[in-house]
Amino acid sequence: MKLKINTILLLVAVVGLSAFTNPTKPVAYTVDAAKSTITWLGKKVTGSHNGTITLKSGSLNVNGKNVTGGTFVIDMTSIKDADGSDKLEGHLKADDFFGSAKFPTSTFVITKVTGSGANLTVTGNLTIKGITKPLSFPATVTPNADGTVSALAGKITVDRTKYDIRYGSKSFFDSIGDKAIDDNFEIGVKLVAKK
Repeated sequence: MKLKINTILLLVAVVGLSAFTNPTKPVAYTVDAAKSTITWLGKKVTGSHNGTITLKSGSLNVNGKNVTGGTFVIDMTSIKDADGSDKLEGHLKADDFFGSAKFPTSTFVITKVTGSGANLTVTGNLTIKGITKPLSFPATVTPNADGTVSALAGKITVDRTKYDIRYGSKSFFDSIGDKAIDDNFEIGVKLVAKK
């Protein structure tokens, strides 16, 4: 009987040890930039502008059904206005906005994900114009039948003044009147990622 108990204890110890020596590793999914979209919306006193920007590259780390991390690179030279205004696109790429000649990419690195399914909160570090600030937003991640993963963040609010983008901001120019541009802009993200 003692031998049987010792054998069981040894088996439990081996199984327990293997759980520590062989932890589950997150699986890296590569974002399919061609199937993913990023939209933007900027508001001003007299209206708004919207458009798209291209995701250059990205990855999601998935452990089981949980997202544990990720890194995304945004091509700041690809800013497009939905109305096709070359003047607006040029201004958004200029130094007093995103300075895309000097800062051709922006990045977002996920540091924490809480919740599950349709109720995720993604926290990470957003870098624009070489300035990094923390950012949190709601998102959903859905596994697809074809083995891909879809992620959706419908409304990410970014305060541009934190990244030294002050043009047209009432926070810095009191007398700007109806030419003021909202300090916050919104980003919508739809991602498709595969192993």
